[in-house]
Amino acid sequence: MSETRSAARRQVLRRRRQRRALLLLTLTTALIVTLVVVVTRAIAPDDAVADPASDPVPAASSPVAVSSPPAADPAEATPPICETDAVVSALAEGSDADVITAFGGGEPFRRAVADGTAPCIDLHEAGRLWVVANKRHPLSPIDHWPSPQARPQDVRIVSGGSLLAETAAALDELSADLVAAGAGKIGVSSGFRPYDFQVETYNRHVANRGKAAADLRSARPGHSEHQTGLAVDVVACDSGCGDHDGFGGTPQAEWIAANSWRYGFIVRYEEGHTDTTGYSAEPWHLRFVGQELAAAYAEGGFHTLEEFFGLEPAPDYH
Repeated sequence: MSETRSAARRQVLRRRRQRRALLLLTLTTALIVTLVVVVTRAIAPDDAVADPASDPVPAASSPVAVSSPPAADPAEATPPICETDAVVSALAEGSDADVITAFGGGEPFRRAVADGTAPCIDLHEAGRLWVVANKRHPLSPIDHWPSPQARPQDVRIVSGGSLLAETAAALDELSADLVAAGAGKIGVSSGFRPYDFQVETYNRHVANRGKAAADLRSARPGHSEHQTGLAVDVVACDSGCGDHDGFGGTPQAEWIAANSWRYGFIVRYEEGHTDTTGYSAEPWHLRFVGQELAAAYAEGGFHTLEEFFGLEPAPDYH
């Protein structure tokens, strides 16, 4: 009887162990399922998990473009040179030298004019250092009268010594250094010529030489650099003073050709450039353009103002 009870007890204990094992298995399975769901949700999108058998594979989406601020417009970032505050102010209230400085110096000024990017610079304007008077470009106004005028103080005046004051001061400095260099002395044979005086000068050349020859040596009224006060004709003076035709080849002429730019002058009509300027060579004819433009002229190897400013040749009148 005791054996029967022992067998029954063992069967009960076995069943209890089986139920515990089944419960433990159930709990373990539930825990694993829970962990799988948690991990899946952590690495998957927020939407409900799709059934791979029933849901189509979504098409690959295009990458989202990241918007960036629009690039600055260079035209807005850098205004045209003539619209900069420095140039506007210099043209309105400053000197010609101030205007050139506002452009960044002689060469940037020249380049802007030659490239056509400086419409605020009028090469016809008679009162400016950069004015170009030639057979294609009359002065504006045509009867311009420069002011203030002065006469050089340390240069012998042979004839017509009045010049624009700035021109006269620069010529005095040039003359003093020429003497110090041992290259001799110079004298002024012609300076400022008013419009009416230029009428007489040109007509006299026509009467003496004929019109074609006159046009090679003398400008018609309104087209002469002498009306600006920026041009001066010089002669060599040693024991006495010579004439224009004897100036070329003198120590004075050679020194001036090499050094006049340092004082703001250029030799306006050089040998070999008649097809551009319209005039025979005149080594005695100096044109004042200021030191910055004269330096750019010399350093750039230019020989005419027409070439310097990108103008067409002016061999004759229209």
